[in-house]
Amino acid sequence: MCDESTGLRQPQRAMADGDAQVYPGLREGMVAVPTEDGTCEAFFVHPGEGRHPGVIFWPDAIGLRPAKQAMARRLAASGYAVLAVNQYYRGASLPLAIGFDSFRDAAARAKVMPLIAALTPDAIARDAQAYAAFLDAQAAVDTARGLGTQGYCMGGGQAFRTGAAVPERVRAVASFHGGGLVTEAPDSPHRIIAQTRAAFLILPGRDDDAGQPEAKDALRAAADAAGRPAEIEVYQADHGWCVPDAPAYDAAEADRAWARLLALYAGL
Repeated sequence: MCDESTGLRQPQRAMADGDAQVYPGLREGMVAVPTEDGTCEAFFVHPGEGRHPGVIFWPDAIGLRPAKQAMARRLAASGYAVLAVNQYYRGASLPLAIGFDSFRDAAARAKVMPLIAALTPDAIARDAQAYAAFLDAQAAVDTARGLGTQGYCMGGGQAFRTGAAVPERVRAVASFHGGGLVTEAPDSPHRIIAQTRAAFLILPGRDDDAGQPEAKDALRAAADAAGRPAEIEVYQADHGWCVPDAPAYDAAEADRAWARLLALYAGL
């Protein structure tokens, strides 16, 4: 089925039997999202009936893969229309040949770093606008409600930039073990909180905090100065704890963080 407003094929297939037993009633599929810089492959999943708040989902540095699709399904099952993106679309198509060991192996790292380097603040802002426009054109998205955005690791900063790029639509920003949220750059993610109209959920891991203990205070100060609601808590787990296929995955702390995400999105 093609949506006349976008010209893109809509995800109408049901999930595989195993997933359907866990999350019944969802519709999902891969979509092609036009951007100023090309076409982004993305995974779009939503409840099979009704209209729901849209969410832009930024993966971690390992990129869009089955673990992230599973997380998107879980969120969709709570009543959201979720667009999980291949943020590396400019230089790499799915499936991505990236693993957690890619950042320890010099040859693999040399292939990944140019993909990351292409994600400049301006590029992320352009992409965020395209993703928001895509969601707002979908029949499954309730445009009377705000958009949410969430990111993991480097995706945390991308979620911040999404809030600043589409302030009239994004009402909630969530960062889980986000990297590079507080830097000396004039456009550091923490410095653009004032450009948003969103509430924030910012959850660093204990090793993130140990490496940059001043970051949480800078984030709190920036949110307070901007008058933006922000829940900031250091979780007792290590970087990557929210992601099921990550070496540091901590199920109990991941579930606690997930509950806080749903509480944030209840305000959309």
